[in-house]
Amino acid sequence: MAAVAPDRTRVAAKAAPVRLRRRSPALRRAFPYLLLAPAVAYLLAITLYPGIFAIYQSLFVVRFVDWTWAGLDNYQAILTDREFWAALGNTAIIGGISLTLQTVIALTVAYFAYRDPFIRGWRILYVMPMLFMPSAVAFIWKLAFNDGRVISNLLMGLGVVDGNVDWIGSIWLARLTLVVADVWQWTPFLFIIFVAGLQGQDAEIEEAARLDGASWPAIFWNISLPMLRPIIVVAVTLRGIDITTMFTNVYVMTQGSPGGATETMSYFIYRQGFRMFNFGYASAASVLMLAMTVIIAQTVVKRAFHSGKT
Repeated sequence: MAAVAPDRTRVAAKAAPVRLRRRSPALRRAFPYLLLAPAVAYLLAITLYPGIFAIYQSLFVVRFVDWTWAGLDNYQAILTDREFWAALGNTAIIGGISLTLQTVIALTVAYFAYRDPFIRGWRILYVMPMLFMPSAVAFIWKLAFNDGRVISNLLMGLGVVDGNVDWIGSIWLARLTLVVADVWQWTPFLFIIFVAGLQGQDAEIEEAARLDGASWPAIFWNISLPMLRPIIVVAVTLRGIDITTMFTNVYVMTQGSPGGATETMSYFIYRQGFRMFNFGYASAASVLMLAMTVIIAQTVVKRAFHSGKT
């Protein structure tokens, strides 16, 4: 009996439940935010800090290490700078044409890709241009239009033109080269979003309209397209914001020629900062461009969703 007692003691000790320390309610609530904190800190570091630094730098005349206080003089100079307004107009013209074409083409291709099983099977091909680096796309189209004369030779073969086309010598032809390159690469971005929006719609509504004798184009125009409107607004707004930063195509293909007719806001800021070394002036231009972009995007989205509710 004396030998059994220690064994029972050891068994009881092993069977005793292990008490786990419970986290406090405050720690449980804060734990998800602690997990997100590194990502949030990283995003703030690469977005908020450059913006604050640009605003601060725009208040100075900066020549490398020589910083001279200027206050709002850079902003006053920009608002009276004809080159600034010309670059803003070029951005609106080139970006507006490109965005319109991208939206129309993406909606058309998305409609057929959503309806036609054969076209649906080749959807991966439509997104391939978006996988190329922007610099590579710019060089490809530069070769096609200018250096390699591929487009000119094609047009001459079709009998459209008699000789080589000077794409950079004409204002609208130079703008056309930028539009073609931008449309070719970024239409797939809108296409993916539009196809996803169409696939997420209620199929019973379209089927009911189909049973009532409506054709597929009528269903798309009167049912699918209105239901897709919020998605279209958001997608076009995001793409429009990105178009305002168009730089690579201009830098590689036209350099702002002819006579600054293809100089966009991004290229104007680059030229002021890294060719004329007027960093404070370039920072002021970037701050103004950011403010205008945010105001326009906010206004468009608010009006679109407000009208959709009413």
